[in-house]
Amino acid sequence: VHTEIEQGIRFGLDHHRFVPFFEPQVDLETGEIIGFEVLARWEHPLSGLIGPDVFIPVAEEIGLIGRLSEQVIRSALATGVRWDPSIKLSVNISPAQLADGWLAQHIVRLLTETGFPAERLVVEITESSLFADLELARSIVTSLKNQGIRLALDDFGTGFSSLSHLRSLPFDMIKVDRCFVTNIHTN
Repeated sequence: VHTEIEQGIRFGLDHHRFVPFFEPQVDLETGEIIGFEVLARWEHPLSGLIGPDVFIPVAEEIGLIGRLSEQVIRSALATGVRWDPSIKLSVNISPAQLADGWLAQHIVRLLTETGFPAERLVVEITESSLFADLELARSIVTSLKNQGIRLALDDFGTGFSSLSHLRSLPFDMIKVDRCFVTNIHTN
C-alpha cells in the first residue's frame, strides 16, 4: 500500500491532482468570514477525494512534501488573489519544510508568481516543528515576517515551548490546540 501511495503521489504531482480546499475562518463577534485555512486534498482518479492524513506522512517520508505544498499553495493563492482584499489565506508549513533554509524564498516566489499580497498571507507553523532547529526556524520566521507575511503558531500547548521562546519569535497569532478548548463550555 505504501508503494502504491508513493507512486500515486508522484503521478498526482505531475498531473496537478493536489488541490486546495478552503476552510472558513469566522470572526466570532460578527459572524463574518475573515479568512480561509488552506487544506490539501488529493483528487485521485479512482479513489476520489483523499484527505491529508493518508498522503502527507508519505510525501514527507519520500521528500516530496515541499513540492506538494508548493503546488497546493500556488493554486490557493492564484484563486484567493481575486477575492475580497480583506480576506486572508492561512497555509500550513510542515516540520520537513521548516528544515529548508530556502523556505522563505520559495513562499515569496509563489506570492510574486500569483500576485497575491504578502500581508494577506498567514503562514502557520506547528509548535513542535520549531524546536528541531530553533535558530533555523527563527531565521525563516524572521525572513517571512520581513516580507510582510503574518505568522501563526499552530497547535500551541502540545509541544514544549516556553513563553520565553514565544517572546523571541515574531508571531502575530497563537492558535491554541483544541485539547484546551474542547470542553470550554463545561469546564
